[in-house]
Order: sequence, then C-alpha cells, then structure tokens
Amino acid sequence: MLEKRTQVPQNYDQDPEKFIYCLEGVADVEIDQFTEVQKSLEELALQFGVASIYQTCDTIEGLEESLNTLIMDDHYFKEYEIIYLVMTGEANSISLNGYNYDLQEIAELFEGKLRGKIVHFSNAKVLDLDEEKAQYFLDITNAKAVSGYGHAFNGLSSANLDKVYFNLFNEDDDLVNVVELLHEKHYKACKYLDFRMYY
Repeated sequence: MLEKRTQVPQNYDQDPEKFIYCLEGVADVEIDQFTEVQKSLEELALQFGVASIYQTCDTIEGLEESLNTLIMDDHYFKEYEIIYLVMTGEANSISLNGYNYDLQEIAELFEGKLRGKIVHFSNAKVLDLDEEKAQYFLDITNAKAVSGYGHAFNGLSSANLDKVYFNLFNEDDDLVNVVELLHEKHYKACKYLDFRMYY
C-alpha cells in the first residue's frame, strides 16, 4: 500500500471538517521526492487551515488502488470534499507512465463511489469536456462536480488559484457561490487559465 502523507498545521484541529485528497501522477512512485504540489498543499494547510492527504501513482492500477483504499479504508472519506488530481493528459484523458486513459474509463473505475465529491484537475492537463461527456462522468461516479482548466501549464501553474479555490470551498459549500467568488477575486487568473466547472 502507498504511504499517505498528511499536510496538517501543528495547531490545526486533528479532527477537521473537510479534507482534500490529492493524487499526483509521477514517473516512478519508488522515487521519493518533494514536489511543487506537496509544497502547495503545505502552504494551503498553513495559510488556510485546509488539511490534505497526498499520494502518488504511476499506473492506472495505482490510481485505482489509491482511490479504492481511500474509499474503503479511510473513516474520514466522507470529509474529503475535493479529489485533486495532478496528472498530465489531453482534454478528455489522463496520462500515466506513457499510457492514456479516457475519462469515461476513469468514471467506470469509480462507478458510484464519488458521491458528493468535487473532482478537480490541475492545469497539468486540459479539461475540455462536452456537455454529454461531463454529464456521463458525473452520472457514473455520482460526483457533485468536475473542475479544471481549459489552458494547460504553459509556464503558469494553477497551484495558487487551486489553493484559493480549495479555501473558498472550505468556507462555503455552494458551488455557484464559490465559482462566482473565485472569478470576482481572481478574474484575470481564471480567464488566463480558463477555469471551468461542470456540475
């Protein structure tokens, strides 16, 4: 089983109301390295008090195992509001270790298991779903929403905007309010990265 790495500030409530579960696609899970994503999650914990669990995967089986372990074995699963996926890929797929997996395949792997969760993709991959594919993903997984960016990483990471987005969800559960506030406070970044949400 993969090691979970928790980012929680020392003075933070050890029984928090909400968590973020981050799964980052890497070339090799056996190589232990501190990534920019981990740094960003630590900052999120220290600045906003939002706790997270971080794991890596390098295969589709690793992705499935990590999420299934979370769903089946973690008694805090209901508190994970956001599943944060940091993986490369095209508009309707993710790429792990040179293999591409369509989001329909991912949806079918987690059929009915993501009830009420927001699945958020960093801009390591473009999220560009048509209405039918987005609705399929939501219907199959039971996720509340899927969000990400229309523009891929091109020298500008979505990490800072992601932190603001996650903190807004920590303060407000209403999808529409969060997206409106995000655009009000960070309009240029939302526009430049082409933030989008399907729900």
